[in-house]
Amino acid sequence: MTLYRPCVAIALFNTEGRVFVGERLDTPGAWQMPQGGIDSNEPIEQAAFRELREEIGTDKATLIRVHPVIIRYDIPEDVRARLNLWNGKYAGQDQTWVAMRFTGTNSDINLTQDDHPEFSNWKWVALADTLSLIVPFKQNVYRQVINAFSDIAAISSD
Repeated sequence: MTLYRPCVAIALFNTEGRVFVGERLDTPGAWQMPQGGIDSNEPIEQAAFRELREEIGTDKATLIRVHPVIIRYDIPEDVRARLNLWNGKYAGQDQTWVAMRFTGTNSDINLTQDDHPEFSNWKWVALADTLSLIVPFKQNVYRQVINAFSDIAAISSD
């Protein structure tokens, strides 16, 4: 039986409708939106805010919506081995995607506040542009996220 790690992933939108992406510290040139494991019995919304605090140093955000479909993806075996992920327990992740609106300022974002930082750099990008930044094995996931949240990307509070 193949196991998949329960995970929350966050499409964090700023007021211009752009999303936060961070460049992975362990894979320079690979960008992604914040994500992380869901603790046992942890509600999705709570996990999303916790992951924001851990990965970008702030949880100044409001929940827009939770995507109702879990998106599963496999992590290539060579990548799992190189990054020593989960001691071989999981083949990939079952992601619950959450759209959130960032309510802070750029100065609230602090990538180095955690003992184990995930990202070396960050930026705001158009949601559709995430496809060209993400590693190839996650591109199908990001296509689904773009479809799920494109209405939010089109909204800005000018």
